[in-house]
Formats: sequence, structure tokens, C-alpha cells
Amino acid sequence: MTFDDVGKRPAGEGAAEPEEPGEGADRDAAQARPNDDDPDNVVAHAQTPVPSLDELRAALDWAFEGEEIDSALLGRFAEHARLVLAGNQRLNLTAIVEPREVAAKHYLDSWRATRLLPLGGRSLLDLGTGGGFPGMPVAIAEPQARVVLLDSRAKRVEFVKETIAALGLRNASAVAERAEDHLARNKYDIVLVRAVSSVRENVRLLRKVRHSHKDLVMLKGPSWSREARAAEREAERLGFRLDTVWEHKLPGEMGERAFLVYRAPGGHGN
Repeated sequence: MTFDDVGKRPAGEGAAEPEEPGEGADRDAAQARPNDDDPDNVVAHAQTPVPSLDELRAALDWAFEGEEIDSALLGRFAEHARLVLAGNQRLNLTAIVEPREVAAKHYLDSWRATRLLPLGGRSLLDLGTGGGFPGMPVAIAEPQARVVLLDSRAKRVEFVKETIAALGLRNASAVAERAEDHLARNKYDIVLVRAVSSVRENVRLLRKVRHSHKDLVMLKGPSWSREARAAEREAERLGFRLDTVWEHKLPGEMGERAFLVYRAPGGHGN
């Protein structure tokens, strides 16, 4: 894993390039976001067997090999993964169902955000949480952080509430509301966004509530630099400054990922 600051971004950053949605983390998370409020939508994994806790734990051990992580935390991740995959039989929560893919793309990717960001005592909003990623792994890993998982779809939020209760998490809550409405009344240290949209669309979404948080952290795939360049002028105009980029690789040829940390107007001078 490597850290790159803004000054080390690829040359030619001022030239906007076409955005390419559907790559890497964006594609993976987008697969988890079918419209389950559509009465014609069929649950894709109604008959997909749910892996055992032992299978999920073995997959997590594989994905996290070489990482400094407590064994008990991997056990908690396995419990949550089983709840998600069981819930996937009645709701379209995720298209990622193979245990090693689940372990790497949902849990390792989400957990690494806790290695980048100092989260103890901080408030986080997982904007567009879907089935609970990255917010649930973050809340499980960081009990001293306060995590709110937000989604506009009531069915998803009810499921996330069920998983919070089942795991006994006291530092997490789930809310069904539009992002702009929620952020107009609530302030956070960090807003996490995983593949809700492109960088440009995310900053546009938050333009009216850009003073409601200090940092905007986007989990992105390998096309992050293209997206960042395409959004550069608009992000700066709205007061979002790209502060840090953290690139990392998932195991087993599952691709490259990046965390983009934008300092929001609410964080200036802090």
C-alpha cells in the first residue's frame, strides 16, 4: 500500500477526461444497488446458498493475510457477512456472493479506511450505504467512532437496522432519508461515499450542504485519477480540495482501489 499526496498525482491533471463509470470499486458496489423498491424487481440470489461461518472466516483469513488485525474482529466480520448473504435471499443487497470476493471487496476494502483515517471519537456518515458498506465494517472495527448509515431506500435501511441490532453495535445507527435533507440538519467529521456516483456528481450532490462535514472520503476503483481530473475545476469552485490519495491492491488479482480524501469547506482551518 502506498500513500500519494496531491502533488504526486499524474501529470496533466488540469485536462478533464471522460469519466468511466463501472470500474473496480465502483462496479462492485454498483452491483449491490439494484432498485429493490421496484415491484418488478426479482431477487437475484433467492436460491443462492448462504456460506457457513467457517467458510466466511476462512475467506476472511485469506483476504487479510499479512494485515495486523485482531482475530476476534475477523470473527465479527464473518458474522456480519453471513447476515448480509442471508438477507440477500430476500433483498437485492449485493451481487458479490463468493466468499473470497466478499471478504476482499466488502471487508478488506472497507477496513483499510480505518487504517488511513483517525476515527476514534469522530462522527461518520456512510452516504448511500446500500447493504451496509463501508459503514458496518467501519463501525465494527472502530467502536469509539459514531457511524450513521444513510440510504434513501427504506427496505435497505430496515435491513441495516436489523444487522446493527443482531450484532449489538452501540455506535451505529441507520437512517432512511435523502442525503441533502439529512446533512442540512446534521454535521459530521467525515462523510464516506462508496460508488454512489462519480467524483463530480458527488461534489455536486453535496454542494448545498458542503459546510456540514470536514472531510469527504470516496472509495474508488482504478479510474480515480480520471475522475479526479474531470471533477477538479468544479470541486475547487465548490470548496472541496483533494488532500490525499491512498492507493492499495486487493488480493488474488481482484484489482486496485483508492481512497480520495477531499477537505470540505467545513474542515478549513481545522
